[in-house]
Amino acid sequence: MATKQFSAEDVAKHNKEGDLWVIIDSRVFDLSKFSGMHPGGLSVLTAADVAGQDATEAFFGLHRHEVLLKPQYARLQIGVVAGAAPQIAPRALGALSGVPYAEPTWLSAGFHSPYFNDSHRAFQAAVRKFFEEIILPDAIAREEDGKRPSQAVFDEMARTNILAMRMGPGPHLKGRVLMGGIVKPEEYNYLHEMIMGQEGARFNSRGYLDGLGGGTYIGLPPIINFGQPALRDKIVEEVYAGKKLVCLAISEAFAGSDVAGLKCFAKKTDKGWLVTGTKKWITNGMTADYFTVGCRSEKGMVVLCIERGPGVETKPIKTSYSPTAGTAYITFDNVLVPFENTLGKDGFGLQVILSNFNHERWGMTCGSISAQRVIVEECLKWATQRKVFGKPLTSQAVIRAKLAAMISRVESAQAWLENVTYQMCHMDYKQQSTHLAGQIAFIKMYATKTAQETAADAVQIFGGRGITRTGMGKHIEHYHRTVPFDSVLGGAEDVLGDLGVRQALRKMPKNARL
Repeated sequence: MATKQFSAEDVAKHNKEGDLWVIIDSRVFDLSKFSGMHPGGLSVLTAADVAGQDATEAFFGLHRHEVLLKPQYARLQIGVVAGAAPQIAPRALGALSGVPYAEPTWLSAGFHSPYFNDSHRAFQAAVRKFFEEIILPDAIAREEDGKRPSQAVFDEMARTNILAMRMGPGPHLKGRVLMGGIVKPEEYNYLHEMIMGQEGARFNSRGYLDGLGGGTYIGLPPIINFGQPALRDKIVEEVYAGKKLVCLAISEAFAGSDVAGLKCFAKKTDKGWLVTGTKKWITNGMTADYFTVGCRSEKGMVVLCIERGPGVETKPIKTSYSPTAGTAYITFDNVLVPFENTLGKDGFGLQVILSNFNHERWGMTCGSISAQRVIVEECLKWATQRKVFGKPLTSQAVIRAKLAAMISRVESAQAWLENVTYQMCHMDYKQQSTHLAGQIAFIKMYATKTAQETAADAVQIFGGRGITRTGMGKHIEHYHRTVPFDSVLGGAEDVLGDLGVRQALRKMPKNARL
């Protein structure tokens, strides 16, 4: 059926309560019956510059474009303005943004990169489409209701082997079809993994993102690298099939960044390890099937893989982000753990724990920078469409200065990350530990610290909307509320900065003088 057309003069005749039409981006809406239910009140709609008028500017000063797509509002459209065409459109699912600095330069038109090739670009396109079509709808729903991510999402991630690719490049990918064959297992490298980490952080669902296997990302590697073959193969296949989750249980009320201060104790008996103690702030602890646990032992420290069962109790911890992350307080009450579940050697547990940190911190940095970039895009959009004193918000020098600082921070962090990631692609594990531990500690500290600065600036740009959980500034509010997580997880900023300096001091040449 042809869409009915109206002239601006036709619309102008309907300008009062009970007979109220408006134009929004060339589309005509009949708000006569809706006006009394308008959340902002009737007076907003009957204003002289709205009722019967082109209210596009007023609408986008108050609402996100997605409002027009909701069925209850979309059905209010009765036609279009004759001879006019829509000028505003949301970014298509999977597409790149045209907003400056909304994408890293290697994805931006006219720019070049020494790191990325066509394989990476095809992979990025496929991953973004998958995330926005499969994961995003579930993320929005679960972020709101606090339930664990849907099993259907894990099944799809297993089908495309995203769950296996999250663990980085390596022999575990051999024989698997990655993202429908877009990239071969032997071609997959840390740049591909970086892309996946950055795409996953683009939608503002921080709790959901951690709930979607954030604990597995950091809890499974010790099992892969130090577990006995039978245990390792069993758990790996269960996880890659999307059937089981793992969490890393290191932090305690008694010890955070001070890993050597753990009090959870594993006693050696004739039948196995007897574990007693507690763990706190454990991501995915509520949903995990396996726990990679750091314990004190008579020889110093040992890491064990503990399966959920008798003696293992998990209680939810309320944090500033959604319960969908499954953050838990865990109690181990005389839990008997088979010797076969020992990861590495007794007395060498600290080395097992520390071996995991570089990849963990690097992965967190990927997500932190990408999430920060989304906020830059939000602020650029808002500052150009928001009018103050009759002019766009960007007419204010102080706003342009904030935007300049935001852009500088995210671009410098991205460039540093790409360099470190490229080095990872050309170093073996030992070389990474030698050369990149300090670099990764520094970049994580820098990314999370600048992210908090960007969050604060964004709130100032959005004003009251930046502290409101719904509406125009909902992503800003969510980001500002949850951004401190990245600064704490994987090591506090000050601890990481000190680590980076100590790494540098170890390499200071003996003969260096001013």
